[in-house]
Amino acid sequence: MNLTVIGTGYVGLVSGTCFADSGNDVTCVDIDEQKVAELKEGNVPIYEPGLEPIFARSIREGRLRFTTEMEQAVTEADIVFLCLPTPPGGDGQADLSAVMSVAGQIGPLLEDYTVIVNKSTVPVGTADRVRDAIAEEASEELFDVVSNPEFLREGAAVDDFMKPERVVIGANSERAAELMTTLYEPFVRSGNPIITMDTRSSELTKYAANAMLATKITFMNEIANICERVGANVDNVRRGIGTDSRIGKRFLFAGIGYGGSCFPKDVQAIHHTAGEHGYNFKIVDSVMEVNNWQKTSIVRKMEAHYGTDDFSGMTFGMWGLSFKPETDDIREAPALYIAEELVSRGAKLIAYDPEAIGTFKQATSQDVLEATTFVHNQKEALDDIDALVICTEWNEFRRPTVDNFADEMKQPVIFDGRNLYDLDRARKAGITYISVGRPEVNTPKAEPAE
Repeated sequence: MNLTVIGTGYVGLVSGTCFADSGNDVTCVDIDEQKVAELKEGNVPIYEPGLEPIFARSIREGRLRFTTEMEQAVTEADIVFLCLPTPPGGDGQADLSAVMSVAGQIGPLLEDYTVIVNKSTVPVGTADRVRDAIAEEASEELFDVVSNPEFLREGAAVDDFMKPERVVIGANSERAAELMTTLYEPFVRSGNPIITMDTRSSELTKYAANAMLATKITFMNEIANICERVGANVDNVRRGIGTDSRIGKRFLFAGIGYGGSCFPKDVQAIHHTAGEHGYNFKIVDSVMEVNNWQKTSIVRKMEAHYGTDDFSGMTFGMWGLSFKPETDDIREAPALYIAEELVSRGAKLIAYDPEAIGTFKQATSQDVLEATTFVHNQKEALDDIDALVICTEWNEFRRPTVDNFADEMKQPVIFDGRNLYDLDRARKAGITYISVGRPEVNTPKAEPAE
């Protein structure tokens, strides 16, 4: 098919590239001229495992093109995907200005029947609003509007797109549903379902999925906080409940909270939608409150360990800046909040992340930048520090093993926000190891620097 993807952010670029790799002709449109020029040169602006090879192949074989001109791209398309930013406003409501602006431009460009697809995560009722905006300039016989939410995990997005667990298509027209089903059939040959429904149910499905996953994470963090108070080990509790098929073992790992572009934004948005319709979504309200508290819980553990909230004269290493491994995305990353809290208490930082140093520098405050030394490998972040803080569970942080910290650090004190290491090995290694929801492993406490 001839596909047009409007917006070359994370979702748009991954979707357009994967559609092209499966044999479609894809034109990606963006208003950012410099970005489009870079894409034409074959430069991928985001870090996503597996994306670069299929991106390069699709460009080389002429199936993937980039432009700033929307007119021809829309006119020639069978399906137009709207992959535009919908950031949260101050009250949690999704900002639809980009989506509605593009919708208003599409109507005059339609010549033959075209399906317009909301791929962006949007509030319930957005498909109707987009339909109304296009209908002001085009006959309703020329188009249908479909909701097709994405369920891509950063760090595994290419695999998720190519082998989806399910495809959700919200369409109020059989013609549109059939065209979308034909497009996605090659991706579900292993038997995973294409689920068709009305547009409003589809829009809510995306928010409901992310709110549920955020709730599982937050529930387990609450259990971890109880474990710390009663002397239990959250790893044992996780294993004990994760084998129950009604619960499942995924998203039950305790830590310093969720971040990223999806969970925080989507939880806020479903909460706002409920409020607009007169419903107080108490569970989601609590999820947001607990998650905000959890992000800086490791700082409170540090205060308890040192017996002070004044870290002047102390230097802490930080491993991990992105909100999760295998991405350079730092949106709502706990590391942002932890760095701010530590610097506000007088600390200096030495930070390392395999991919996210550049994006972290762009997002953090000037105070943090001035107080932080960014290094090129994880070992450099151990040099002459008072303690190490682990914020992201990159696999490479499992090496060196916990046994090596006593040799490589002047004070082997680890505050682990992602529970990377085994407690017994930490104890045998003779280090101080403080994690989330598990018993502390303590050598004699280090004294604050004078």
